[in-house]
Amino acid sequence: MKIYLALISAAALTLSACSQEPAAPAASAPAGSAASASAGSAASASAEAPAASAPTAPAASDAAPAAASSADTACQTVVEAGDDMKYNKTEINVSKSCKEYTITLKHMGTMPKTAMGHDLVIAKSEDVDGVAKDGAAAGAENDFIKAGDERIIAHTKLIGSGEEATVKVDTSKFSAGNKYEFFCTFPGHLAMMRGTVNLVD
Repeated sequence: MKIYLALISAAALTLSACSQEPAAPAASAPAGSAASASAGSAASASAEAPAASAPTAPAASDAAPAAASSADTACQTVVEAGDDMKYNKTEINVSKSCKEYTITLKHMGTMPKTAMGHDLVIAKSEDVDGVAKDGAAAGAENDFIKAGDERIIAHTKLIGSGEEATVKVDTSKFSAGNKYEFFCTFPGHLAMMRGTVNLVD
């Protein structure tokens, strides 16, 4: 009888131990693996998504009419003068198609305008000497230009070393059959600083 009770007690203990055995924890992926998987999914999704197209800047327009460009070139010029009392041009050709002609005078010398000033004046050939003489009398304070001189078609201001001046010439003031010149009114410069202005087709 004692043996029987002992066997029953042993069986009961065994069953009790089995029922209290903790269940195996559910397998969980390491945090690093989960992060990798998440990153992989994101990368995959990114790879599958179409690449956003960067906005393209509009192409620079250089559609300025060629005719306008050539007209601009035909209706302007640059004249240089230096301490040697000379213009770098002996003639200026003005196209009859220009309603306005732009002349830029540049002083390439090293001396100031009080000692070696230059300007560019346009007048009929027959008026050049008179304009220059009256300009000299007007003095430096007036840029050697007589105020209100109607013989002058156009003129720049007086400039010195490193300076430049621009004048726009109304070409309607030129008449066929007349001769025109450009010159400097600084006293003593006229003999060396004068050239012709020609109307051309």
